[in-house]
Parts: sequence; C-alpha cells; structure tokens
Amino acid sequence: MKYEYEELLKRARSQIPDIVAKHERLEVPRLQHSTIGMRTLIHNFREIADTLNRNPQHLLKFLTGELATAATTQGSRVIFQGKFRQDTLERLIQRYVERFVVCPVCKRPDTNIVKEKRLSFMICEACGAKSSVRQL
Repeated sequence: MKYEYEELLKRARSQIPDIVAKHERLEVPRLQHSTIGMRTLIHNFREIADTLNRNPQHLLKFLTGELATAATTQGSRVIFQGKFRQDTLERLIQRYVERFVVCPVCKRPDTNIVKEKRLSFMICEACGAKSSVRQL
C-alpha cells in the first residue's frame, strides 16, 4: 500500500488540536482603554500584567517612563495623566514584552525577573539562560 506524502501530511495536520497548532504562545489580552478628559484609563491592566507574569508595578513604571507622565492604580485598572492613543499603548506593551518578558536566547516567554543585590536578571525557565535587564 503506497501513500502520497501530501495526503499523509494533510491527514496528520487534521489530527493536531488547534491549541497545539497555534504558533503564538504568549497572547497579550486586548487592551481595554478609554479617554476621559485629559486622562487615559486601561481597564484590564492587572489582567495584562498577570498574563505577562510580571509585577504590575514593574509594567507601570516602564509605561510611565516611556510616556513621560504620572499614573495611579485603582484596583485592576490604571489611570494615566494625558491623552494616549490605543495603538501607542499597545506598541509600548509590545516593546515591554520584547525587553522584559521574552528570553533573548530561546525566544520563549517563560521567564522571571530576579533581583540580585543591585542588578536585575531575567531567568528563563525553558532553557535556563540568565540575562541582565536594565533598571527602570
């Protein structure tokens, strides 16, 4: 019995669950924001920080530094002083993910930030790499 390669490949791909077939492992929740006067609110800020496995204060410190503004937290949301567009906030969160979440060696998001004395290191749980990260 002879099988064609393409037929076998199609059959194998049809049996793979959708979750495994996805290429993206880290999916940041869609940003829920609103602008009220001269203030910008991110309603699901805590959810985003939890998905990234990072301290919300670390993420907030990065965003306030990049936006050059002040911010306060209220429960699971954060309020920034000033008007900021959604695409600007999403781009900054993506930059945070690239710098502080994804392992520079194996490109996986399975990392933790550990502070040793005055330095901070990103330790990858997948490959064991230890990379220094800049202070905020």
